[in-house]
Amino acid sequence: MDTIRIKNARVHNLKNVCVEIPKNKITVITGLSGSGKSSLAMDTIYAEGQRRYLESLSTYARQFLGELKKPDVESIEGLSPSIAIDQKSVSHNPRSTVGTTTEIYDYLRVLFARIGEPHCPQCGRRVEKKDVDQIVADVFSKFSPGSRLYILSPIAIDKKGTYKKEITNLIQKGFVRAEIDGEVVRLEEVGELDKNKRHTIKLVVDRLVIDENERHRLADDIEIAFRESNGFVEIKNPDTGESLLFSQHMMCPVCGIGLPEINPKLFSFNNPYGACPYCHGLGFKMEIDPFLVVNEKLSIDEGAIIPFGADGYYSYQVKRLVQRLGGKTDVPFDKLPQHIQEAILFGYGDFEGVVPYLERRYRETESEEIKEWIERKFIVERTCQVCGGKKLKAEALAVKIRGLNIIEITEMTIEKAYEFFETLEKTLTDKESKIAGELIKEIKRRLQFMIDVGLGYLTLSRRVNTLSGGEAQRIRLATQIGSGLTGVTYVLDEPTIGLHQRDNVKLINTLKKLRDLGNTVIVVEHDEEVIRSADYIVDLGPGGGERGGQVLYQGPVEELIKNPNSSITGQYLSGMKKIPVPEVRRRGNGLKLRIIGVRHNNLKNITVEIPLGTFVCVTGVSGSGKSSLILDTLYPALANHIYKTKMPVGAHDRIEGIENVDKVIAIDQSPIGRTPRSNPATYTKVFDEIRELFALTPEAKARGYDKSRFSFNLKGGRCEACQGHGLVRIEMLFLPDVYVECDVCKGRRYNEETLQIRYKGKNIYEVLEMSVQEALEFFKNVPQVYRTLKLLDEVGLGYIKLGQPATTLSGGESQRVKLASELKKVATGKTVYILDEPTVGLHFEDVRKLIEVLHRLVDKGNTVIVIEHNLDVIKNADYIIDLGPEGGDAGGYVVATGTPEEVAMVKESYTGQFLKKVLGR
Repeated sequence: MDTIRIKNARVHNLKNVCVEIPKNKITVITGLSGSGKSSLAMDTIYAEGQRRYLESLSTYARQFLGELKKPDVESIEGLSPSIAIDQKSVSHNPRSTVGTTTEIYDYLRVLFARIGEPHCPQCGRRVEKKDVDQIVADVFSKFSPGSRLYILSPIAIDKKGTYKKEITNLIQKGFVRAEIDGEVVRLEEVGELDKNKRHTIKLVVDRLVIDENERHRLADDIEIAFRESNGFVEIKNPDTGESLLFSQHMMCPVCGIGLPEINPKLFSFNNPYGACPYCHGLGFKMEIDPFLVVNEKLSIDEGAIIPFGADGYYSYQVKRLVQRLGGKTDVPFDKLPQHIQEAILFGYGDFEGVVPYLERRYRETESEEIKEWIERKFIVERTCQVCGGKKLKAEALAVKIRGLNIIEITEMTIEKAYEFFETLEKTLTDKESKIAGELIKEIKRRLQFMIDVGLGYLTLSRRVNTLSGGEAQRIRLATQIGSGLTGVTYVLDEPTIGLHQRDNVKLINTLKKLRDLGNTVIVVEHDEEVIRSADYIVDLGPGGGERGGQVLYQGPVEELIKNPNSSITGQYLSGMKKIPVPEVRRRGNGLKLRIIGVRHNNLKNITVEIPLGTFVCVTGVSGSGKSSLILDTLYPALANHIYKTKMPVGAHDRIEGIENVDKVIAIDQSPIGRTPRSNPATYTKVFDEIRELFALTPEAKARGYDKSRFSFNLKGGRCEACQGHGLVRIEMLFLPDVYVECDVCKGRRYNEETLQIRYKGKNIYEVLEMSVQEALEFFKNVPQVYRTLKLLDEVGLGYIKLGQPATTLSGGESQRVKLASELKKVATGKTVYILDEPTVGLHFEDVRKLIEVLHRLVDKGNTVIVIEHNLDVIKNADYIIDLGPEGGDAGGYVVATGTPEEVAMVKESYTGQFLKKVLGR
């Protein structure tokens, strides 16, 4: 069968969808946000492929993997084992790096164990372990025949002492001479040495002349030298002063430091054998920052100790301590004597101290909320003082190839690392080539795949949890190509996230490579270039949520462009519909933010001006420094100034014009909550208003229910069997935990009494199950609820349910929930909004809606700064800051600034080249 046939898929909002997808082709599934793309690709095709593969395994193997639920679909024919490459597969483990994920680091460990040259971690001397025969061969190859040689045995190197006993001992053994502090003397003539001075004593075992007949004698001498000095021998030519030092052990002859056995384990920061003992291979320590737990300008009475506040048991203990030590509780914290400040922070007598108290709470608490609160408020990441962030023991870092240790190689960009191995391959000796030739080929192959998917600017040491969803996805894509599997169905979820238009071609070529290997590639995507490059397209719609879930078109892309009326995607592809370019560009209010001398990460001491009261786009290829400039430098600097927070700020000289901003809001793609209890209704606070409405109903008043009765987080109204989750977790010992619907409330979260209260015929659970669009109609006469729901709809989230768990929202959806939540607040006209790629997961039509919302914010006098690759958003900006020209080390410069029209004229700007085409349309 040459197609995958899906019959009557009903997962989530899919309405009995029937689709045929050609095998060994690239198929793009597109449509409005919430139209059912992920439901079809991930939750139907991938889930069923995965389930069938697991079912083919033995019962024994399956018990460790758990059972996968069958998707709600009548039949799927022609399906092969499937692999999903999505954005949520990013490891949150701080030990996981680009190098470990791609397995390049594992090859590097073997390479260093095989051809690495060990050095002394203290003095940097080359350390080698040689046996007698190897040393004899070395001596005969280094010194010419007829050379005079001393065979020396180092007894003491630069150490204090009289050495009277040792010298007497050597005389008794029959030795005659020694070199003491550089001078050869007869042992019986040596008096008592000065015990306060450092001495170097080398026993002269023998004196001989290089001659083939003396090989046997030299070997005997070396063995005697080893025995006397515990494994060291020095061969010295007294005429030239040239000497060779050899060790029988892996030990530095000068410092006496022994190196452990050199094997791949030594270079693993996840193994105690190689990891830095202080930070256990993390490269950093998570510590409570004393500066974050106090507000130095407040007094103890006013609540200077942030976690304790001004009242309560702990605050009372602090006040007693201050009085006991003779201090005052009504003076600012920074005016208290130093010893009192330290006593409060680190403890005194029976008082535990704020920092130790928080450390203990963090360690012992089982509450995720408390852990998250301490992490967010008081914990900072500090580079390990022992290894300097290098993660490994000093002994591992002292093993080098061509002068570089393993971490120095992982700190190069992937492109630089490729060049290093290219050069290394050409300079290998015959012996090294036999040992490491294949290893280097494999490392280069994997690095090349990373460059092919546009990730050459990353370093191998970069932590995976700091990557964007798109970067993590492309790493997995590169790894899959490296595996060379065929006959697999690959399902990808928006791989273009975070990718500049210039690198789209690289990604598309990579997808074609996967296809040409003999695989079926299914991509959920909104990017125009990827859609146009597909062999086949499936378009879902016509709307999102309940109004979606139908197939509007399936077939070749060319046909859709010729007959665009069947779908909104076709109308945008054919040019029938388009996102307009604004007729005028705003000039702003004449005020500016000027960030001077930014040097954070790869930024090259740049100065950037941001005109206030405008829509600003920060653009550039992946890794050019956009996030370093805006999210790591500008945002924390503004937040620290306005809100008196203490966030770490990227290196820069100063920011001018900061007084012209009174509010800064950063809206990123992090989840709106870590647990299923958090949802759009709770996050936007609209749920508070809805609970208030239920509490005002006559029935609720008669029963004495207040708004807390309608919270699924509090005792009283919630179902206690599942504690308001709607699901009950069953622990399965060595199997994964299973979640089953609560059989008391049947998944409805509330107890029966609470569910009897109805507002306009609906109970609280039924309201949470409504989509935003349904709720809009339902609450149209309740202004405070309607306003928030309207904003959710305007940012393109009309299809999500009010009670949809936060854990099921994509990064783009979380970001738009936050945007709606911020939009409902009254803007001052001096607010700076910062958004990081808000178009993630958005169809052309949704992008149009988002741009309208952003324009509305700017029209009120605010400033919107967007980090973006989407050309429709960029062409709508009033002002562009284009960074580059490349990613990583070759980035970090300002390439172009100005209106889209001005940037389009700059030949050096990649963004400008693409803008030229778009504006020309």
